[in-house]
Amino acid sequence: MSHSREKDTTLPESEDARCVSLIGMPGSGKSTLARELSGLLGWPWLDTDHLLEAWFGVGLEALKERLGRDEFLRCEEELVLDLWVTRCVVATGGSVVYSDAAMRKLQNIGPVIYLQADLEVISSRVARNPDRGLIMQPGQDLSQIHAERKPLYEAYADLTLDTSEHDPRECAQRIARNLELA
Repeated sequence: MSHSREKDTTLPESEDARCVSLIGMPGSGKSTLARELSGLLGWPWLDTDHLLEAWFGVGLEALKERLGRDEFLRCEEELVLDLWVTRCVVATGGSVVYSDAAMRKLQNIGPVIYLQADLEVISSRVARNPDRGLIMQPGQDLSQIHAERKPLYEAYADLTLDTSEHDPRECAQRIARNLELA
């Protein structure tokens, strides 16, 4: 996926071309909410974790093991920088927030929504899917990752939404109302 062309970091040409990007911890509901918001808006949606799996032909956990943390993060950044989409809901991997370049790209294509959830809710959801490929330093646990990433999510977000308190349909409606998309 390496290209010699310059990475696109320009704004969409019109409001109609903008995307909505969802960021947050694993288990915060990004993929679930992307599907729901996509249906509400009549836009396509994509999940950057699924694109990484398709790019390498293996699941996220296997990919993390194969590449290691730093190379995984580099590939995730390259994938986001290469996105060429309009009127799309983008569910990102939770670690995308470690790349300032990737986050600037997401901000340039449209609003960024931080899906916040209580650590207990995130832990419960992550426990249901142990193969989700959490990117962490050796010895780090979920609460440490949460504490490390939360200020980054908040800094890049145009809107924060608590997914612990509302079902996906209600969360999608709140996003659409807040961004005046529906």
